[in-house]
Order: sequence, then C-alpha cells, then structure tokens
Amino acid sequence: MDKLNMPKLKRNITLTMLIFYGLGNIFGAGIYVLIGEIAGISGIYLPLSFLLACIVVFFTALTYAELSARLPQSAGVAVYINAGFKSPVLSTIVGLTIALSGLLSSATLLDGFHSYLSLFIQTPEIVTTLLVVILISSIAIWGIFQSITITALLTLIETFGLFMIIYVGFEDISWDIQTFKSFIPPMSFTLYNAIILGAFLAFFAFIGFEDMVNIAEEVKDPTNTMPKAIIITLAIATFVYMIIALVSISVMSVDELARTDAPLAKVYETATHSKATMLSIIALFAVINGALVQIIMASRIFYGMSTQGWIPNFLSIVHPKTHTPINATILAGLIVFLLSTYFPIITLAQSSSFLIFIIFTLVNVSLISIKLKNPHPQGIKTYPIIIPIIAIVLNLTLLGFQIASVF
Repeated sequence: MDKLNMPKLKRNITLTMLIFYGLGNIFGAGIYVLIGEIAGISGIYLPLSFLLACIVVFFTALTYAELSARLPQSAGVAVYINAGFKSPVLSTIVGLTIALSGLLSSATLLDGFHSYLSLFIQTPEIVTTLLVVILISSIAIWGIFQSITITALLTLIETFGLFMIIYVGFEDISWDIQTFKSFIPPMSFTLYNAIILGAFLAFFAFIGFEDMVNIAEEVKDPTNTMPKAIIITLAIATFVYMIIALVSISVMSVDELARTDAPLAKVYETATHSKATMLSIIALFAVINGALVQIIMASRIFYGMSTQGWIPNFLSIVHPKTHTPINATILAGLIVFLLSTYFPIITLAQSSSFLIFIIFTLVNVSLISIKLKNPHPQGIKTYPIIIPIIAIVLNLTLLGFQIASVF
C-alpha cells in the first residue's frame, strides 16, 4: 500500500478533551504516587518544592506552547529539534529519549498502582503489571477518540479524589501569618539544597504538558488549540498541587507521609479516622490513567519518527479500522512492562526527570534558533526570546543540583 492510500490519524480532539488528556497525565504522576517521596526530601518545605518546580516548568511550557503552534505535528519534540538544529540524527536521539522518559514515567505509575492495589489484595507485582499493561495498551489501540474519552472520564474521577483530600483536610490548614512564615527557610545551604532536590522530583509531577504536543495531528485547529491547552492545564495542575501539599503536611507529619507507599490514602485516613477505601480505588484509576496517557504519547512519537523515516517503517503502520499506530503502541507497552518489572519507583522517577531536563534544555535552544530565523510568523502567538533563555538557565540549574547531589 503506497503512502498516499495508507490510513491516517483523525482530528477528533477538542480543547476540553486535550486539557483532560494533560491533566490526567499530570495528576496521576505526581500527587497519587510521589508526594511521599518528595516529602522525604524537602520535609516541611514540600509546598516550596512544588512551587519551585512549577516556576521552572512555566517558562518551558511557554516554549512548548509557541512551538506547538508553529509545528503542530506528531513526534513534536523530535520535529522541534530538527527544525532548530537541522539534524535528523539528533532529532532521532531526542525523540527516542523523550519516548523513553514517558515510558519511564508510565512504569513509575504502574509501580505505584501495585502499592495501592496491595491495600485490597495481595498479588505478584509482575502479574499485576502484565495485566494492566495489556489493558491500557488495548485501550490505546482501540482508537484515539475512545482513548481520550476514557482518559477524560478517569481524569474526572481522579480529580474528584484530589478534591476529597482537600475537603477532608482543608480545615487542618492554619492560615495565620506565623504558619506561612514557617515555610520561609532560614539561610542554610542544606535546607535550600533539600528544597531544590525536592523540586527536582516534584518536577516529575508536572511532566505531562509536553506530552500533549505529540497528538497534535489528532487535534482540531492545533495552531490555536495546543497553546491554550498547555497553559490552562499547567495553571490548573499548579493550583491543585499547592493546596494538596498544604493539606498533606497539615494533616500529618512529613515523616509519616514519607514512610507510606500510598500517601494520599494515608492523608485521608489520618484526617477522617476511617479507611480510605474509595480514595484508594480512585488512586488505582489515577495511575492507570497516567500510564495510559504516556503509552499513547510514546506510540505517537514512534509513529511520527517512523513517518519521517528516522526509525523503522513498521512503526508507522496505522490500523485501518481503529486509525491508531498499532505496532508502535505494542512496542511502547512492552517497554513499560520491562521497566516497571526491573527498576524501583524512585529510580524510574529520577531517571525520567533527568532525561526531561536535558530534553527541555534542547527544546528551548531549538526555539531560540527558530525565532532568530523567523521571529513572528503570521497567525502564531509568540513570546519574547528571553523566555526560552530563562528556561534554559532554570533547567540547567536544577539539573546541576541533582548531579552534584549524586557525587
């Protein structure tokens, strides 16, 4: 079958669906799984770590918003790098790296899934992981409209769970000035280092907005829809994260929060003195949702790179009935299963954040290159060139602290 007659992706995704797609990924990643790990690093300054991560992410989000309007294509990041550096080899490396980071993220979530599931039943982790990977890969193959619809429904469920936490713990937050003064750390390198390292892990909690650009070829009016969706999604996620962080450290000690494998369930139980059965079930849906979104993202990167001729052609095959990249989706699911089976959760999350920082830096450099050649294309919302420059400085600073902590 020649390329002209091959099945194509369909433009079914609206602004609202795209926002739910991004929120489903973001919420599942950070709050339900990793908030306890972040508390173990930054302690009482947990909200500051989230705030710092948001500031770092914000400038790169504006870069993605502009690039998604300029180049609304699948495998967005790889396409952006190629446009800026004119290097298919670098684009291929970056595309595969961003796909790997997404699959690492998905594997992290599946590790968290087993922790919440173990509150109800005890099953071998490898069996649980295999069954969930088969389920979410099948949903991803079923169709993009069906997948995003399921993602939207799951996002509503997991958002309801987050608001349950806010509702039961909101009255425990002390709003007096002394409480908020306690969030201002004294001049101490050790404390600032802890906050920054916590932000490095909290940064993982915001991973998701950049995945939205990889389904651009399935979005209606992507030039206008993509930038709006990215900014709105990030704003909503930041607001919810800050409130959840405040509630969590108000309801229970950071030591308790850091010790639990199911942190939000523990917050709920501490606040209500009752079992967090419903919240734990919601958490299961949340992590499945995040893993599903990442598999969709990675499969579109494989598909987009294959259509560019950068990786084998069999990954660009689209199923004639479902109009989804079937081989690319199966490959993504297989990689997720292997990663989640053989690596611990914090290693997966830190590896994902490390790769994303590198990619974000390259994407910002690419935008600078593109803007110097074509600063104000007609019909495209652009931002001052200082935006990607600030983003590069922030990304490299946070990355530098993480590297220094290893050595």
